[in-house]
Amino acid sequence: MSEKTILLVEDNPDDELLTLRALRKNKILNEVTVVRDGAEALDYLFGAGKYAGRDTSDMPQVVLLDLKLPKLDGLEVLRRLRADELTRRLPVVVLTSSDEEQDILASYDLGANSYVRKPVEFHQFIDALRQLGLYWLVLNQPPPPPPVRST
Repeated sequence: MSEKTILLVEDNPDDELLTLRALRKNKILNEVTVVRDGAEALDYLFGAGKYAGRDTSDMPQVVLLDLKLPKLDGLEVLRRLRADELTRRLPVVVLTSSDEEQDILASYDLGANSYVRKPVEFHQFIDALRQLGLYWLVLNQPPPPPPVRST
């Protein structure tokens, strides 16, 4: 389980560290790219800003997306991902502490593949990430890549 990249969109340094630690503890050794706000997530995925020139045909296997982000919130990131052919089918797991019904409904309405509330207890969090890793990195059959954009 090490050739598929995970994009972690997380602004809280403690949650970032916790997530990376839980992935390692579960022996999920995939490369994890961390971006800390919604605008940076879009720049990474679309090869813009400081990620200009990044090969956008090399998409992450899964995006772990927090909702409460600076610059652009997770729902706006999701909206923009689903509006573009390049990222429309990219698996996005909303990984957030919010259990507000409106956030859950909005996430699914905008095309989230899954909504996972971050467990407060570390052992539950480790187990949740083990299951996410098993499903999204091993069991799930991703769609074929979109056609390469001409520039």
